[in-house]
Amino acid sequence: MMIRVNDIDFKLYMPESEIQKEVARMAAEISRDLKERNPLFCPTLTGSFMFMADLARALDFDAETYFVKYTSYIGMQSSGSVRSELPFPEKCRGRHVVIVEDIVDTGLTMKAMLQALQQLEPAGISIASFLFKPTSFQMDFKIDYLGRSIPDDFILGYGLDYDNYGRCYRDIYVKA
Repeated sequence: MMIRVNDIDFKLYMPESEIQKEVARMAAEISRDLKERNPLFCPTLTGSFMFMADLARALDFDAETYFVKYTSYIGMQSSGSVRSELPFPEKCRGRHVVIVEDIVDTGLTMKAMLQALQQLEPAGISIASFLFKPTSFQMDFKIDYLGRSIPDDFILGYGLDYDNYGRCYRDIYVKA
């Protein structure tokens, strides 16, 4: 199946059924490890909103959520600098915080987020990322809960975008 977003053609990479299997697995792991810690989930806007919604429904406990917004992408590549548009809340202080991300590639944005969050002295920090590009990764932090590692291709759908379009597809597509 092919789709066109703006001026780029994309082909199917991961169907919704596979996405939901990964989300269920991740939710089970997070529930097992963190249920008793009353974690605060901090998904990053705007890419992780679909993943967070599915993850929250798959957890076996009621979780508090507070969206944050840190960004470094313009179009199809990183700008090299991270902007905080909606920072972590004070309520992170003393709580276990789970940063929920759609994708970690270079790690630049996540590193900036971790530095900002550590200033609030949380009880603990976990990272849950649906996708990870190990060949692009340039940092040294650990992703605690990971859906899939993928090649360094440009993808969209399931929250991932190309200039703010293509987020709402239920499947994930790769640039053709």
